[in-house]
Amino acid sequence: MTNITRQTFLKQCLGVGTLLTFSPYLAWADDNDDFFVKVVQANNQEVDKLIKVLEPEITEIRRRLGFDFANLSAALAEPTSRFYQKDALVPYMTKILRFLIKYQKSDGTLDLGNLASPPDTAFILEPICAADVILRKLSMPSLSEVKTLLKDFILKAGEAMRTGGVHTPNHRWVISAALARINDLYPNKKYVNRIDEWLSENIFIDADGHYLERSMIYGEVTDNCLITVARLLKRPKLYDYVRKNLRMTYFYMEPNGEIVTNDSRRQDQFIGMNVLPFYLDYRHMALHDNNAEFAAISKQIEQTKGFDEKTMPDLLAFFTEDPDLRKPLPKPAILNTNFEQFFKTTNLVRIRRNDTTMTIFGGTDKPTIIGSGRSTSANFFTFRKGEAILKYMRFSTDFFSTGYFRSDGLKKEGNKYILSQRIEAPYYQPLPAKFKRADGDYKHSKSTDGRFWNKMDFENRPQSNIKNIETIISVEEKSGGAELNFAVKGADGVKVTIEFCFKEGGEFIGLKKLDDVDNYTLESGTGEYKFGKDSIKFGEGTFKHSRLRGLEGEMYTSHFGSLRTEGMHVFLTGITPFEHKITLS
Repeated sequence: MTNITRQTFLKQCLGVGTLLTFSPYLAWADDNDDFFVKVVQANNQEVDKLIKVLEPEITEIRRRLGFDFANLSAALAEPTSRFYQKDALVPYMTKILRFLIKYQKSDGTLDLGNLASPPDTAFILEPICAADVILRKLSMPSLSEVKTLLKDFILKAGEAMRTGGVHTPNHRWVISAALARINDLYPNKKYVNRIDEWLSENIFIDADGHYLERSMIYGEVTDNCLITVARLLKRPKLYDYVRKNLRMTYFYMEPNGEIVTNDSRRQDQFIGMNVLPFYLDYRHMALHDNNAEFAAISKQIEQTKGFDEKTMPDLLAFFTEDPDLRKPLPKPAILNTNFEQFFKTTNLVRIRRNDTTMTIFGGTDKPTIIGSGRSTSANFFTFRKGEAILKYMRFSTDFFSTGYFRSDGLKKEGNKYILSQRIEAPYYQPLPAKFKRADGDYKHSKSTDGRFWNKMDFENRPQSNIKNIETIISVEEKSGGAELNFAVKGADGVKVTIEFCFKEGGEFIGLKKLDDVDNYTLESGTGEYKFGKDSIKFGEGTFKHSRLRGLEGEMYTSHFGSLRTEGMHVFLTGITPFEHKITLS
């Protein structure tokens, strides 16, 4: 997918891989009134909980306090709420503000996640400023102190936003969005000047729709922030970035609302992500653009597990701050659930056939380094059939303890996607005379193959006895399933391990349990994983050795680290030269 502008998107609507098919409206009735009633009910229930939670002393600065304050404010302002203009809520609101002001630093920041953090303070300003917009419409005398405290907190924090720094790319837009909100409440050119200073660095988005961090968590954060700046400062060009990212995000969505994060450069590559946080982004753009595509996705998110509990309670505040969000969504189009998309900028493929999906990933940042901000996932393949979920497949060898396979990119040959990696491990000869030191104190450096460090001045040593291993894995969609072919050559006698991790809570048929920690193998033939009414059959099995530890490699094990995740693990093993075919259906 090299270009997903709206014009190209519409032209491709009849082809494979399009986001939506523009069929007549069939899927959902116009239930906007009923939906808003549920939004108010969810807020009422949230306020009931807050009254109990806020009764004792507040002991911790947390971002959620901002949403607590906004939800109380929305309850006061909504005529259909049980708490409409109820003075009984005011003491709880006062309590939150006094607590935040008590711990606000002299520079306007809070210790929130990080010490004296401008960007983390900006995050809490989003709901706090939304609440200020809401409370300005109320003339309740009991709110006098609340409004004074609110103004004091926001203006002091505004100086931190205007002068403070950041850590990561998305922080620039988080602070810009906070400044846009503050400027909307207390207009001052200095706020806009700072926003323009950040925006002058320009916003990067690649051909497929990824922002710099390639993260779904921070992609959503960026979308939300750009929408805020575009809306409040009348910067319509910023919406172009949001549209492009949201179109891409749909292809990453699983039928159950989870989002693929293999190619992320942030923490979600390990912890996963759900589509729920994107709801207001899709809804805003659906209404702003009269966009049937985004309306359909908004409706799908409303049906996603967890929406009522996690998303609905916070909606009233934003619906009250921005009444446009209350408008009925455009009539949705019908979602296309039959596509194949190759995201070449991150070497990731998404294939979906209704409730069956697969992901192929070959875009690890090289060299592989343990550190935030790098894509290091070893999960090269996932497969799902309804509720039966293969969370990931990995491949490891004991070749000089180099650990998990991480492909050097991804290419398509015919109907197959090809992943490959070649590793060389040398031995080192004596240093040439000109590099020898009388004190024997040589440079502490990394080995030329990147596996370890020592005071050996590796770069100046001749190499010999160079060993290598080459792994090629092909993946092909076949008859609604997948066929994977493994070929490993080079050094002989190397132990190789194929690791499957299935969603916990399922049942295996035909497999052998290896121990008490959910480790299994399939020695031959075909096995089956069942979850509810759905199942995945897989094989051919093979089990030629029992090396199941240290699969991460020396880089991780030397730090006492593990990449093992929760789940039901299946190990197939062999010895090089190794060729093996696995089918999943």
